[in-house]
Amino acid sequence: MFKKWFDFLLAVSGLLVSGWLILILLLLARIDTEGSGIFKQERIGQFGQPFQILKIRTMHPKSLKISRFGRILRSYKLDELPQLLNIIKGDMSFVGPRPDVPGYYDLLEGESRKILDLKPGLCSRAAIKYINEEEILLSKENPLQFNDEVIFPEKIKLNLEYYYKKSIQEDISILFQTLIKIILK
Repeated sequence: MFKKWFDFLLAVSGLLVSGWLILILLLLARIDTEGSGIFKQERIGQFGQPFQILKIRTMHPKSLKISRFGRILRSYKLDELPQLLNIIKGDMSFVGPRPDVPGYYDLLEGESRKILDLKPGLCSRAAIKYINEEEILLSKENPLQFNDEVIFPEKIKLNLEYYYKKSIQEDISILFQTLIKIILK
């Protein structure tokens, strides 16, 4: 219950502080991508329930190429700011496994399914480790295979570790490590 209120109050505070920035970034993204400034995508949430994740659009809808402005947003994770609304709505938490597209977490079996008991998060140990996941995958001959055979199993392992040792201290540690990683990137 504490985590729920912590997430809610921190997300509301975050929106109050960064709401103006989100609006400016949405407007710039709309101009830059020539599409809606907001991007919605179905992700798998707690208990395997789908939800719509919110992001600032970073790709041109027609060419599906990341814009120059989009690269900057992604580099500093600014495209993730609208997820504060997902947290307020209760779809997400600040800390938990990053929500994935259908076809991954929803297909987990055995002990790995325990990850679905957790609310998906904005930050996680797996997200810290793979903060440059896009670059890693672009450097591979077969990115999908590398993701499925290397990155995704490692994320499962890290998310299960979080499942077993989750605490407010662990969450605060992950939040600070994430901020440091983004700032130093």
